[in-house]
Amino acid sequence: MNRTIKKVAILGSGVMGSRIACHFANIGVEVILLDIVPKDATADKRSRNKIVDDALAFALKSNPSPIYRKAFAKRITTGNFDDNMKDIATCDWIIEVVIERLDIKKQVFENVEKYRKPGTLITSNTSGIPIHLMNEGRSEDFQKHFCGSHFFNPPRYLKLLEIIPTPKTSPEVVDFLMKYGELYLGKTTVLCKDTPAFIANRIGVFGIMSLFHLIEKMGLTIEEVDKLTGPVLGRPKSATFRTCDVVGLDTLVHVANGVSDSCPNDESIALFKIPTFVSKMVENKWLGSKTEQGFFKKVKLAGGKSEIHALDLKTLEYKPSQKIKFPTLELTKSIDNLTERVKVLVAGKDKAGEFYRTTFYALFQYVSNRIPEISDELYKIDDAMKAGFGWDLGPFEYWDAIGIAQTVKAMEEAGNKPAHWINDMIASGATTFYKVENGNRKYYDIPTKSYKTIPGTESFILLDTIRPSKTVWKNSGATLTDIGDGIVNLEWNTKMNSIGAEVIEGINKSIEIAEKDFRGLVISNEGANFSAGANVGMIFMMAVEQEYDELNFAIKTFQNTMMRVRYSSIPVVVAPHNMALGGACEMSMHSDRVVLHAETYMGLVEFGVGLIPGGGGTKEFAVRLSDELKEGDVELNSFRDRFLTIGQAKVSTSAYEAFDLGYLRKNKDVVVLSRNRVLAEAKANCIEIAAAGYTQPSHRKDIRVLGKQALGLAYLGANSMMSGNYISEHDVKISQKMAYVLCGGDLSTPTLVSEQYLLDLEREAFLSLCGERKTLERLQSIITGGKILRN
Repeated sequence: MNRTIKKVAILGSGVMGSRIACHFANIGVEVILLDIVPKDATADKRSRNKIVDDALAFALKSNPSPIYRKAFAKRITTGNFDDNMKDIATCDWIIEVVIERLDIKKQVFENVEKYRKPGTLITSNTSGIPIHLMNEGRSEDFQKHFCGSHFFNPPRYLKLLEIIPTPKTSPEVVDFLMKYGELYLGKTTVLCKDTPAFIANRIGVFGIMSLFHLIEKMGLTIEEVDKLTGPVLGRPKSATFRTCDVVGLDTLVHVANGVSDSCPNDESIALFKIPTFVSKMVENKWLGSKTEQGFFKKVKLAGGKSEIHALDLKTLEYKPSQKIKFPTLELTKSIDNLTERVKVLVAGKDKAGEFYRTTFYALFQYVSNRIPEISDELYKIDDAMKAGFGWDLGPFEYWDAIGIAQTVKAMEEAGNKPAHWINDMIASGATTFYKVENGNRKYYDIPTKSYKTIPGTESFILLDTIRPSKTVWKNSGATLTDIGDGIVNLEWNTKMNSIGAEVIEGINKSIEIAEKDFRGLVISNEGANFSAGANVGMIFMMAVEQEYDELNFAIKTFQNTMMRVRYSSIPVVVAPHNMALGGACEMSMHSDRVVLHAETYMGLVEFGVGLIPGGGGTKEFAVRLSDELKEGDVELNSFRDRFLTIGQAKVSTSAYEAFDLGYLRKNKDVVVLSRNRVLAEAKANCIEIAAAGYTQPSHRKDIRVLGKQALGLAYLGANSMMSGNYISEHDVKISQKMAYVLCGGDLSTPTLVSEQYLLDLEREAFLSLCGERKTLERLQSIITGGKILRN
């Protein structure tokens, strides 16, 4: 069946329902969002839709936003179950997101059957109710097109989508949802069995409940646990207890009780028993963010300031949060590679090391015993935990990092004997759960005792799997890899993926090699962020030592490199994701095309450190302003917008907003929903540009700048802002320097100038600001984590 999704109905507008609606609107789908009619409603439509309208309005105001661009919310139409259920007849997919009660869900589905057209997809977003119980009594067509579709909160940001079929679900429906979720919704789709809590929550809640009991046994504080289970372990900053506060302690207890009631044969069922301190917190309504206090709460102090207090689990009293240090953690500060860092953490000789060994051994035992109960393949468990809980490594990947055979021995000595298949695997000669073979990442398949390619990864280009055999060139920070079909990819691996001398060398060398031997160049990496921008530490050191000749050379080299990206003889495609700030934004703006992940936060942020964009960013805004405008008042309005974008260091909250801010080009740059597909799409675009007969562009000498006409407007605006105490005197100076470049200087009339003319103005302004004390203090503050060091 050639199935397309043009319109979706979301039944239930609570926290999940309204945000799922927003994410479908994000991808261009028309959405009907329905909920119940208030008990006290009048005949007025607004009154009857109050619940759904209020829920959507609340979602749209929430931070972080569930919507890529505010205008996308217009794709959502609200209504109620009584008046608008008939409208689901026009929908291609109906998703139920009502309260977690089987009786109410069944009532909703009975009503759905009255209006749903045959063949329409119908799914439930339940987090734990058995899927097969929901479709009892439904028609054959309903049952054939019904399954679970479990989104994780917030749906825009957490990538997991669990698909849970019943025995009566059509395989075509399952295949479609698995592919649609990944390709169009940007999800990691994981096929689950219809078991309690499915995969991610079953493992994740076990981990949290295990910690609840361990914290009492080891005498740890919640601050200590969050320090140990956060970024140092490759997990989100919210770690364990802040995550509990965000999710809601009542939700966590609900899932834990569900597993406890439904899984009497679970060997770790005792750990799902709710500890006394958790029961007391639920009784007190200390549920987390939803009740404004849980394991943490914000306390207002005298003078209007506030601070975070943490709950003392022994006294159940809140105390100011404490800074935590462990010797083992100190040993890992210089280790950027997570797999190497995990080995050091587990080998620790202090309480931290004991904690890691205890928690990992318990986790490894638990996940090994869940196969084949919740999944037949181990990679699904890893995928679910990474996409649903934000872990950088899944349980089996952590186990690989530590070493399987030696860990099994230690586990057995500690009383955490793993499942029998682990010993069978070791006996077969297999030493890892994953391995790379012929450029493909493979997983250990338990029934066949062999390695198989992970399904669905054939469409992805994974640099980690091809880099070892396809490296063309490298230096200490950058690597050029042949990704096939005449295209090479440049990546770098520096702190925060910042752009320093080794990266600049890498860009120039890569273009040189590509021009000689390849069809095109992609610039992409697999780091947590594409790049935080230029290496400000290098800039600060040169400025503080007043090495202005060296600084001028460094900035000119950066500018020339960006122009090399623009004017190479082969197409250059930049493929950013997450943070793409400062110099990374400038690089993107100079490329032939940007192919970026939807979750890209792009901006020229130099104003915030007392500078202007000095790598061609200010120049590029002048170029784009010239290309877009006609003479008249509109010129000044657009100039003002460009001026404020840089002056306020605006960063897009999504790839789509980057178009609105002028960082991306309409009808040219491309947004990709699936993070896993960004590099493959960038390569395809690079091939497309090359195949169309790419011609090296000519340097621009036709840029129309406004001169004094706009310069006066900028100076007046900056001075007015200072008069109103909105900006400082130093900010005025930066604003004037920036305006001078954007306007092409104090030319008496609008004039045509060259890019090099503007680059020279930009560099001169940048260098002059580097000598300002306030700029040096801002740079130093960033480098030292907010501390201003004085001689």
